[in-house]
This record gives sequence, structure tokens and C-alpha cells, in this order.
Amino acid sequence: MKTTPNARRQAPAPGTWDAQTDPLVVIRWALEEYPDLLMPSGFNLNGVVLIDLAARAGYAGEVVFVDTGYHFPETLQTRERLEARYPQMRFVTLSAGLGEEPWGEERYRSDPDGCCAARKVAPLRDYLALKQPRALLNARSRDQASTRAALGFLEPGERLRVNPLAYWDRERLEAYARAHDLPVNPLYWSGFLSIGCWPCTRAVRPSEDARAGRWDGKGKAECGLWVGEKAL
Repeated sequence: MKTTPNARRQAPAPGTWDAQTDPLVVIRWALEEYPDLLMPSGFNLNGVVLIDLAARAGYAGEVVFVDTGYHFPETLQTRERLEARYPQMRFVTLSAGLGEEPWGEERYRSDPDGCCAARKVAPLRDYLALKQPRALLNARSRDQASTRAALGFLEPGERLRVNPLAYWDRERLEAYARAHDLPVNPLYWSGFLSIGCWPCTRAVRPSEDARAGRWDGKGKAECGLWVGEKAL
């Protein structure tokens, strides 16, 4: 039977997936089921790999970044490089519009949860309320932290979270990034395995998990986007 140019092969359904399933299968399924799919990103290693995989799968939607006002210059430069490399996607930058408080009085010192909620979670929640996507494409993986150890490809909730990289470890992510010459944030190769705002991010020490350098000494492992009362 002759197929038309617009015919697409249906992606295998979630019931057939396992830990070895190619992330492209997951992304293609999500694109078929959720044409309004949207991708938040902080442009860490996982995020850069996911953007490239999504491009290969045919994703041409939005990549949404929240500029908290405290990002490393290297992070903002990585965003610019990605936007230039993937013109088929629309890179959107959000901001809470909050000014920097005087040094010594920044909210992150006394209330890191409140700072994340105001500067990162609220702008993205407001944007999602406007856009109303039924699903989000997310780059988290199991080996990043104990809080993500049980992560699966799909997470039901207020809106479906699709996690194509759930089972990829750091070694595989790095190998993919090198093989495809991806514009990884240069801080990553200096030991910043998870990069957030500069006041609350340090390089990871040997034997620590990838997110150990976030909010050091604050008893905090997640910003609130994916865990907590205001999670997406």
C-alpha cells in the first residue's frame, strides 16, 4: 500500500515501554497524543539533551525558561546558543519582574522556598494558566537525586508530565551530548552538575549526587516546580 507524504507511523503505546525504551519513542507518542505539548527548561545537561532529542522527534513548540534574575551568565549564554541552533522552536523567557534586594537581605538567605516560589514557580504557573497545555515535556532523570529515584516516563497530575530521560544516567547523557556536539553549559564540565541561581548553586563534590550542589545547607532539594503544593 502506498503511503501519503503526510502519513506518520504511530508511536508505540506506553503499555509497551520499559526502562530500555528510546526517549524518541516517548517524545513521538507525546507529540501524537498532545499537540499542545510544552517544554519548560533550565538548560542543564538533561535539558540540552532533551531539546536535541525533541528536535529529532519533530517538536516545534515552545521552550520556556524562567529568568529569576540570579542566573549565571553562562546559563543565559547557553540559552542563546540553543535558540540559534534550534530555530524551529520558540524560546520564551519569563520573569517575575522582581528587582534584586540589597546584598545581605536577599530572600533566598532566610526563605529559599519563598524565593523559588516567587521568582521561579509563580511566573511559570501563571504562564501555564494562560497557555493551558495538557502535557509538559520534562528533562528530569532518576539518578539526579533521591527525590527523583522513582521517576517514570509519565506522571499524571494537574497536567501530564512526560519524562523521556527518566532512565538515562549521567554517563549516557554526557556521551550523547559529546556525540552530537551539543552546547552544554560550560559550568557543567567544572563540576556544576545541576545549575540554578548563582547564590544557591555550588560545584558537586566527589560521590555526591547531581543535585547536591543546589541550596547547600538549606535542607532543600527541589525548587518547587515538580514537588510541593504549587508543583506544575
